[in-house]
Amino acid sequence: MNKVISSSQNPLIRQLVQLKDKSRERKKSGLFLIEGEREITLALKGGYEFESVLFNPEIISEEQLNNLTTKQPNFIEVSTEVYQKLAYRDTTEGIIAVAKSKNHAIKDLKFSNKNPLILVAEAPEKPGNIGAILRTADAAHVDAVIIANPKTDLYNPNIIRSSVGCVFTNTVVTGSTSEIIASLKANNIHIFCAALQASVNYNTQDFTKPTAIVVGTEATGLSAEWLDNSTQNIIIPMQGEIDSMNVSVAVGILIFEAKRQRNFK
Repeated sequence: MNKVISSSQNPLIRQLVQLKDKSRERKKSGLFLIEGEREITLALKGGYEFESVLFNPEIISEEQLNNLTTKQPNFIEVSTEVYQKLAYRDTTEGIIAVAKSKNHAIKDLKFSNKNPLILVAEAPEKPGNIGAILRTADAAHVDAVIIANPKTDLYNPNIIRSSVGCVFTNTVVTGSTSEIIASLKANNIHIFCAALQASVNYNTQDFTKPTAIVVGTEATGLSAEWLDNSTQNIIIPMQGEIDSMNVSVAVGILIFEAKRQRNFK
């Protein structure tokens, strides 16, 4: 028989609210919340372990729960009041998993592909942009997404939501700009920086060799350290009044040009 929690003041529920709201609690405990069937399914495919799964029987049936996973996690039935306290989305599916974080250190990144295509984003701040970038990376099946000098943790609920679970389907690592540049150079990976300075049109470059495409923030662009270590700076030609576009849109253009050159392999 499943455990049942009906009070939002239950100590476990109070702890889970902290996990939802505070990056510090996620890092300290090594746990985070995943809301929704699709996101939970992708996390399972990505090899994530669950500590428990909370569900509201008013929204989701036990049959749906059992179809979700072959492993039997610790199921906890919660009342509608408790579920609404934990849910992040307005439109929801009645299920929230408590998952264990993975290690995302750059030093542990290994390439199975001898000719990798990598996306690097330096200091992205908006979870929505990070999520959109991860969706594009999944669609293009890049070999890794590297976040340099991250401003938010990967298990921020907004990143999970906006990536529609693609944070679990990509190989994602983080590190300082210096660590990442050193790793790319050690692996003989060419560095193409999206920048206004000393740049050439992106479609004039050869992305069929080991390639890292590097993007910065819309406000400040890339740091000087990246530009000093760039194989070639690249630019997307603009025909309007402004000289930049949303970073996630730029990522889509650049990554799929690389995929086109590689015959989408």
